[in-house]
Amino acid sequence: MSITAWIAVLVIIATIYCLIKRYETRLVLFTAGLFLCCISMKPMAALDQFAKSMTNANLIMAICGAMGFAYVVTHTSCDRHLVSLLAAPLKKLGILLIPAATAVTFFVNIAIPSAAGCAAAVGATFIPVMIRAGIRPAAAGAAILMGTYGSILSPGMSHNNFVAGISKMNVMDLISLHTPFSLIMMGIGLVGITIVCLVLRDNKPTAEELAAYSAKEGGAPIEKINFLKALAPLVPLIILVLGNKYVPVLKMGVAQAMVLGAIFTLLVSWCDPQKFSKEFFRGMGNGYGDVMGIIIAAGVFAAGLRSAGLIDAFVTALKASNELARWGGSLGPFVLAVITGSGDAATFAFNEAVTPHALDFGMQVPNLGSLALISGSLGRTMSPIAGVVILISGLAMVPPIQLVKRTAIPMIVGVITLALIMV
Repeated sequence: MSITAWIAVLVIIATIYCLIKRYETRLVLFTAGLFLCCISMKPMAALDQFAKSMTNANLIMAICGAMGFAYVVTHTSCDRHLVSLLAAPLKKLGILLIPAATAVTFFVNIAIPSAAGCAAAVGATFIPVMIRAGIRPAAAGAAILMGTYGSILSPGMSHNNFVAGISKMNVMDLISLHTPFSLIMMGIGLVGITIVCLVLRDNKPTAEELAAYSAKEGGAPIEKINFLKALAPLVPLIILVLGNKYVPVLKMGVAQAMVLGAIFTLLVSWCDPQKFSKEFFRGMGNGYGDVMGIIIAAGVFAAGLRSAGLIDAFVTALKASNELARWGGSLGPFVLAVITGSGDAATFAFNEAVTPHALDFGMQVPNLGSLALISGSLGRTMSPIAGVVILISGLAMVPPIQLVKRTAIPMIVGVITLALIMV
């Protein structure tokens, strides 16, 4: 390797350190990429990539539309109506509440692809229900956390749209490709969390544990469920599934489906349309700044790695071993997500830099991209510093490590299984 490639290795280590220390993700990735382009005497490569990533039309439409819809669903409490509807028949399941809560969270996370937004909606309702049913607070929180990678099946998830873009596929076709593997991961999660909680005797809480928990009034379940409001978060998903598979007249893009979902939400909620409009466009703006911002910065970082020659060296090594590609595409994003608390930075960087070269080492672009995006989500689910873990630990009133202690083993088993069966 060249001297710049070895410097790139050191920069990657420094980047991981900065992400672990919780420095601003976009700043870290952009700075690292720009530095590598400069030492490679190609500073314009970073700036050109920045401009190119800013104007990725398909990604912008899907991400901003999905985030706008997610904001109005929360604004109108439609997410809480959906969760309350799903929670109603599950209250008397005992220990089976744990896998049931995980399954419900997984399902809701498809409709509400924000892990934090889904966790807040589901956790505020389910955690008190589970604790009152005799489940330890830590197990109740872990059950919700285990379901927060359901967004891997959502057409509104940024990673699905990104991988579909570089694979030149429709996003629903990409989701169909990895759905069997995603459902296997869900099955491992359901069985794994149940076994771990049984081993830890989480269905036999002590009086002290129950006394230490106090549910917040704001998270009380909806008493009178509005079925149309409960349906609202699912409308875009229903349109996209029907349009792409069964009803051609409904075939449309993610952004269009999100707008129709927002209109339906406004009609059934009958709220102030001015506030509703402001919330929708606020969500769109935050979607560009928060999600697209990471994609843009990851693109600059990948441009730096390419300019330094590290990507070419890495691809050459992968050509010599399909096994190296298999484990690199799964364990790489997984481990980085665990130690940084974010599956986004690692997954976007990997899929930007390495996945487009998949054919060079005997793999398919959509398969490798899907492997990385699922692995990153699994890793984030067992990271004690992930934002969603901290949020749920607050709802359950337990330390984050108590949640991770229950999700770690199923997630490790899951990512190893994924690497063995997916490519």
